[in-house]
Amino acid sequence: MSGPETIDRVLLTAAVVVIVVAGAGLLARIWWGPSMLDRAISLDVCAALIIAGLGAKSAFARDPFYFPIMLVLAFLGFTGSVGIARFIAVRDRPASRHGTEAIGRDDGRAGTEGEGR
Repeated sequence: MSGPETIDRVLLTAAVVVIVVAGAGLLARIWWGPSMLDRAISLDVCAALIIAGLGAKSAFARDPFYFPIMLVLAFLGFTGSVGIARFIAVRDRPASRHGTEAIGRDDGRAGTEGEGR
């Protein structure tokens, strides 16, 4: 084994170790996450770690077979994140939102500015 091959193998091993440690932290965040949003973000990071693991395996084997799979996983992770973000945005929206509604009024009158006082 030559010098560059040894360096490649050491760096790929270090990358796999970092991915495994990040995966362990990720599982802890999914299990004990304080909110649903934390768990959703953790699942998105899980997709990124799977892509990184496939990339490390592909680099280790010097085989481009996994690149299309990585691309599909990246697309699925992105669409999942957007879907979760839209779901949380809709869920956290106030109950009533009409045109010129006065936000933050505490007297119970919304949208009555300039109406014959």
